[in-house]
Amino acid sequence: MKLAIGGDHAGFQLKEKYIEKIEKLGHEVKDFGPFSEESCDYPDFAHQVAGGVQNKEFDLGIVICGSGNGVNMVANKYSDVRSALCWQADLAKMAKEHNNANVLAVPARYISEEEAFAILTTFLTTSFEGGRHERRVNKIACA
Repeated sequence: MKLAIGGDHAGFQLKEKYIEKIEKLGHEVKDFGPFSEESCDYPDFAHQVAGGVQNKEFDLGIVICGSGNGVNMVANKYSDVRSALCWQADLAKMAKEHNNANVLAVPARYISEEEAFAILTTFLTTSFEGGRHERRVNKIACA
């Protein structure tokens, strides 16, 4: 699987750990930044991740900031992106099964490292159920 990842300074440390984990799982990952904990603007990186998912350059995207809200808002501006803000693994499971989420938004300041890895693993290994959910997912995009 091909993944895109990005965020902001508050998500930098978790992003680095996620990249290591993703590569260990055998997936390809493109890091859009940031590349340090220096203060930066999350839209600069979230747009690149969401744009790559929108254009089908990547199968999935991951965006990380302090609360997860800002990066999630940016990602969801793209009509073919369904970004889900997840702070528990169960939310990531439901987002994939029922909403066919293709971007995971993570609140780095509000979850433990253990929970962060559970969320990531669940997001990467859960499939969309389709069926009745497909009809609903098809009604999400505005454009």
